[in-house]
Amino acid sequence: MNNLSRNSIATKALLLIAFWLSCTFAMAAQVAGTVTQLSGPLLAKKASGAVKILSLKSEVESGDTLVTEKNTYAMVKFIDNSEITLKPASQLTIDNFAFDNAKPDGDSASFNLLKGGMRSVSGLLGKRNKEKFALKTPAATIGIRGTTFIVDYVPGGEDTALASLQAYLNASTAGLGDAAPIAPLQMAQLAAPKPGTGNLAPGLYVHVIDGIINLSNRGGIQSFSAGQFGYTASIIKPPVIVPNNPGIQFTPPPAFQSSQAADTNKTPAKSNAVDCEVR
Repeated sequence: MNNLSRNSIATKALLLIAFWLSCTFAMAAQVAGTVTQLSGPLLAKKASGAVKILSLKSEVESGDTLVTEKNTYAMVKFIDNSEITLKPASQLTIDNFAFDNAKPDGDSASFNLLKGGMRSVSGLLGKRNKEKFALKTPAATIGIRGTTFIVDYVPGGEDTALASLQAYLNASTAGLGDAAPIAPLQMAQLAAPKPGTGNLAPGLYVHVIDGIINLSNRGGIQSFSAGQFGYTASIIKPPVIVPNNPGIQFTPPPAFQSSQAADTNKTPAKSNAVDCEVR
């Protein structure tokens, strides 16, 4: 092989490498937010299949699935100043998050809560384009009207969920004079969820702290306003209002509360720390 052929092959190889690198950078996911509070291990499963161990000031991207360990609370501040705080043993996928202060038409905030719970505080996107926000779960999709809410999803069988909820609702209406039970108790041997215990039956639970949210699934649509609690057993059962807290617990460390009360106009600092990536 002469030198001309060798040079031609080398040139083509370099062009291919340059093309591959340009495609890789072009397909890089958009930074959606930054970890601002953390009480334990937090992982990010990337769309590529890689897994990153996140720390304070780590960036999260569209396509990431965030996974908290059993004792971990994790707060992420997004680029529109909204916040999501994950409870222990939770999994949340950031399907797509896009925000440009100068381009409201491009707003998008789509999440998928696979299991566990979280608190969501709306930011600029939720205030100017609330219809662009969607939190999907296996039981229902949550829409907002500029709000703060807590959600818990407990996987499990639908029959168990409905029977436990019936037991809880019946107990909640006991002693109310002539008020009849909301539904007949069909499986009395199942323990009902008890307020404050965190012993939740399977299904999706919500608690609205401020504003209004909508739960929608194949069973119907229900709105919940500040102070209300809601529940649905599955994707085919209509969401309902429950009379008081069925056992939702959300107790992050005190530092998380002080962070939430801090100046929301501050942009999270970019991390100089090195994340650990496992392939």
